[in-house]
Amino acid sequence: MKRRDFLKITTAAGGTLHLSVPSNRFFSSGSDSDDITYKTLPRWRGFNLLEKFTDKPDEWMTVAPEWGYKNEPFKESDFSIIKELGFNFVRLPMSYKCWSEENNWYQLKEKHLKEIDQAVDFGRQYGIHVSVNFHRSPGYTINDMHFLPQYKERTSIWDDEETQKACAFHWRHFAVRYKGIPNSRLSFNLFNEPMGTTEEKHDKVIRYLVNEIRQIDPNRLIAIDGYDFKPSTNLLDLRIAQCARGYTPGAVTHYKASWSTGNDNYPSWPMKDGNGILWDRKRLEEHFKPWKDIESKGAGVYVGEFGVYNQTPHDVTLAFLKDNLEIWKHNDWGWAMWCFRGSFGIFNSGRKDVKYEKYKGLLLDRKMLELVKQA
Repeated sequence: MKRRDFLKITTAAGGTLHLSVPSNRFFSSGSDSDDITYKTLPRWRGFNLLEKFTDKPDEWMTVAPEWGYKNEPFKESDFSIIKELGFNFVRLPMSYKCWSEENNWYQLKEKHLKEIDQAVDFGRQYGIHVSVNFHRSPGYTINDMHFLPQYKERTSIWDDEETQKACAFHWRHFAVRYKGIPNSRLSFNLFNEPMGTTEEKHDKVIRYLVNEIRQIDPNRLIAIDGYDFKPSTNLLDLRIAQCARGYTPGAVTHYKASWSTGNDNYPSWPMKDGNGILWDRKRLEEHFKPWKDIESKGAGVYVGEFGVYNQTPHDVTLAFLKDNLEIWKHNDWGWAMWCFRGSFGIFNSGRKDVKYEKYKGLLLDRKMLELVKQA
């Protein structure tokens, strides 16, 4: 099927928009005969890159200023280092506001879309799979629970039909834009940690968006984060992968994080949570069992985010990560650490109990790097 230069999409208002999608080297299809599918996932290992996590810092200023990114281009140096260190995956958790006008869902900004194109091409150059994720979509972000009213989404994607059409408009645009890129290089991750609605409403929206994407690119690899931090058992017929999380228990991973509540007791590993439940490796294995079960039914699984905030003691952090990583390796699951550079990551994490090593202009947590390299 030949790639079209323009995609006609009918909006909720009944009008017609033409999306200009420039032809360029990103779309050479090549042979997909050995391409991966939703149930034949590689064991990806990599990181979340946050340049387009927010379109401007404002919304996070009263919560956690470190997450207030400025809609900058992704850094080729990150891809180069990730490749050099032996990793093969990046997830781009992005806000749709980075490429659309503030008060018009349907007006897209080509400058910022080309910056995402560039990240996809960095993936090609360095042999790194790129997962495109709407961390904030029209009508949903898990972070609305933290934001002041003026920064929250004004409508709900779970309840508002026009918002659903707007989200589909954006995913259709990316489907056209990247049609022809093999799944081995690129996948779509529809939402970040959907919750706050009913599973029935969630499943209806997922079905709608998957159908909209596959009208354009029938074989595109699509992943979801399950529903309410559990795998989605009712969507197996959609032929999609599912993404777990590695943030449990929060008493370890989010100790003293300003945007998290109830995690103020000094952590250890193993440790008891606020309900008196002992968390250790055995408990982690039980925690991940529903994801093993969904995998046994044909859905590929990987861990889309995990990490430990920099206020947790380093030795506790490493012990917790070691148990998780060994479980995922045994399960043959891939993973993406949150984040690469920053308070959860291997670089520039700002821990007071780490002796950092200078590495290409960054401050490296060598012990954490060596741990994740072994996984």
